[in-house]
Amino acid sequence: MKFYNLKENDEQVSFAGAVKQGLGKNQGLFFPETIPVLDNIDELLAMPLVERSVQVLYPFVEGDLTKAQLTEIVTSAFNFPAQIQPINKDRAILELFHGPTLAFKDFGARFMAKCLQVFSKDKKITILTATSGDTGAAVAHAFHNIENIRVVILYPKGKISLLQEKMFTTLGGNIETLAIDGSFDDCQALVKKSFDDRELATTIGLNSANSINISRLLAQVCYYFEGFAQLSRQKCKAELNDVVVSIPSGNFGNLTAGLFAKALGLPIKRFIAATNANDTVPRYLKTGQWTPNATVATISNAMDVSDPNNWPRVEHMLKSGIVPSDCISSVAIDEEQTQSTVLQLAKLGYISEPHAAVAYKALQYNANDDEFGVFLGTAHPAKFKEVVESILGQPIGLPKELADCASETILSKDMAANFNDLRDYLLLNDH
Repeated sequence: MKFYNLKENDEQVSFAGAVKQGLGKNQGLFFPETIPVLDNIDELLAMPLVERSVQVLYPFVEGDLTKAQLTEIVTSAFNFPAQIQPINKDRAILELFHGPTLAFKDFGARFMAKCLQVFSKDKKITILTATSGDTGAAVAHAFHNIENIRVVILYPKGKISLLQEKMFTTLGGNIETLAIDGSFDDCQALVKKSFDDRELATTIGLNSANSINISRLLAQVCYYFEGFAQLSRQKCKAELNDVVVSIPSGNFGNLTAGLFAKALGLPIKRFIAATNANDTVPRYLKTGQWTPNATVATISNAMDVSDPNNWPRVEHMLKSGIVPSDCISSVAIDEEQTQSTVLQLAKLGYISEPHAAVAYKALQYNANDDEFGVFLGTAHPAKFKEVVESILGQPIGLPKELADCASETILSKDMAANFNDLRDYLLLNDH
């Protein structure tokens, strides 16, 4: 299948090209030339995760990967579960944090790393990516010690949780981390400018593992199918056609993947894009004016994004009729509401973290009585240990993945949000 640049439609590449290039000309996002409608949804939902995922993904990668290669990649990348957990008779959470870095980004980062290993053919590559929390750890662990791949991760200094930071800044080796004096949007802007500098991009073999990379998004499509497969078998399910999915939204890759799943034929009724105080999208859907404000720091820090990269893909799908124009609503949840919802979920017997709480609260505002609400659990509560403990007034344990890195030394270098400084660093340290 071909993928085209949403800004420069004449730029068309293969799946392998889109994975290796990451971003198109003029910072354009790649998009598949077609999203096939799958007519065997019931049959797919009866399959195991790996077998089903191969069937869902193969139309997008055909011509670049054989079915055997794709099966090997998916088997290796998706070697942990996504799990539906009932909250009450009308709500369930899709837990996506059972991978090695305890966040939903493990699905996309591991899939991309395996694909890039196949496509790079031993050519040296520099992965440059920005993180608002969880992407950094998922990318770092997915690419750690892979030969000929250098990873440079930018993150906003002092604006992610300490345990999030420890998970990707303590590895060393081919993983380099830069603490940027600014917001996530500043980090993201630096990544975009790097791609625009063709000399730099060519010299260091630049690529990105943010959700701007189409391989990340395609991998995330698979857990929506897995969630529906489990709902179809569990007592907590409603009629599948009445399922509303609430997504804690920062860079909007998760929503984009959900829209892909709907376009493929998964019967998701509609989506709620739940944001925190960084409410560009809720305001845009209400007023039609795209007016990002300065990024605000919140306790749901992975969603502290004011200018989400993936929105052009979302808008394209809405305006082109790939998905119905009314299948998305959006609501902003403030800090007080987030904290009270963490407490509310704890009273229901479920220990949550702030991002999932934002999505759950949005369901309370937006879901109708005849709809079954699924909200996404994007990270393990222990990754936000200090915040969750302060809200609940009780300690929570550390899983092994976090305990192992908690005492490690942070290896990051501090840097101003200055492109020339970053450019010099990338070139001087290229080896």
